[in-house]
Amino acid sequence: MEKELKRLEIDPTLDTPKVSFDAKEGVLTIEGKSFPPDVATFYESVIEWLNNYVLNPSQSTLLSLKLDYFNTASSKIILDVLYKFEAMHHKGHKVKVNWHYPDDDEDMQETGQEYSEIVDLPFEQIGYTVLFK
Repeated sequence: MEKELKRLEIDPTLDTPKVSFDAKEGVLTIEGKSFPPDVATFYESVIEWLNNYVLNPSQSTLLSLKLDYFNTASSKIILDVLYKFEAMHHKGHKVKVNWHYPDDDEDMQETGQEYSEIVDLPFEQIGYTVLFK
């Protein structure tokens, strides 16, 4: 029997997002701001976890991205993550991406649209209202 992948939980900081990955449920969430001083180091454990997850994914996987802001280096990591999900999708796994964006942020909406055109994945754009800024 394969060893179950532990949940990955990373608390948010001023410049890093909250990461909550649950292999058993197949629900993976990244939310907040992403502009860590060293993007590669911050996302190292995230990529390692995903590399293990794709070997034995849940029956269905939902990736929920709800980022208020991210820098260019983070956008490259996000694309790498999406490519991992695209590979899973092409192997016949049920995968969906929910791209959440503040409904008053056209740039973030457009970024989600651009990602959805780059990768071949079921991709849903979901606007939300920011109550406090």
